Amino acid sequence: MSKNNQKMGFRVYEDIPRPEPELLERLNKFTVPELCDGMDVFRAMDYRIKPMVTTEKIIGPAVTLQLMLGDSLMVPKALSVAKPGDVIVIDAKESCNNAVWGDNRSHVAKKIGLAGVVIDGAFRDIEENEELGFPIYARANTCGRSTRSAKGEVNVPISCGGVAVRPGDIIVGDRNGVCVIPLEHAEEIIQATQKQVDKMEAQAAKFEETGQIIPDGLAAELEKLGY
Repeated sequence: MSKNNQKMGFRVYEDIPRPEPELLERLNKFTVPELCDGMDVFRAMDYRIKPMVTTEKIIGPAVTLQLMLGDSLMVPKALSVAKPGDVIVIDAKESCNNAVWGDNRSHVAKKIGLAGVVIDGAFRDIEENEELGFPIYARANTCGRSTRSAKGEVNVPISCGGVAVRPGDIIVGDRNGVCVIPLEHAEEIIQATQKQVDKMEAQAAKFEETGQIIPDGLAAELEKLGY
C-alpha cells in the first residue's frame, strides 16, 4: 500500500490485493448461505443489510470506506481509487438518518464498472437508482442528506454489519444477505463449502430414495439426548 506516512483519520490507500478472476468464478457458483456453511467463523453481515436496488448477486474485492457519523465527504475519493469489479463497502456507523449514497454516486460506480456497494447505513433516490440498476446493499433508505465536511479513510480495516472487512476481502451478496471471505482463506472455504453442498445433495437423494427424514448424523445426536 502507498502513502504509509499518512495520519489516522485521513488515510487513503490506493492499492489493494485482488483475487484472480478464476477464484471469483469458483466462489460465484455458491449461494451466500452455502458459503456461510463452509466457514468455521460466522462471517455473515447483519440481516438488515440486504439488496435494496436490484436483487442481482454481487461478488468482488472490497474497497473499504470508513466515514464519520452522518458524513459522506470521502465517498467520491473511494470511487476514484476503485477498479472495475470492485465492491465498495461503507462503514457508516449504522446511521440510517443520513444517506451517504445516492443516484449520482451509482451513476459513477456503474460507469466505472463496479460490482456493487454495501452500506452499513442508508442511501436515497430509490426511483433514480432503480432506473440505473446499480446493485445497492444497505441497511436502510432515507430522504435525509449527509453532511460533507468530515474526515474519513479509504482502504483501511472497517466493520460493516458486525463483520470485520479488510481491503481486498471478497464480498459476496445475494438475496439472502452478504458474507465476507478473507482472501487468504478463499481456497479453504471453497473446499469446505463444496463438501457441505455434496453432503446436502446426498441427504436429499437419500430422502428421495428411502424417505429418510432425519440424516444419520443428526439421528445419532438426537439419540444421545434420549430422542
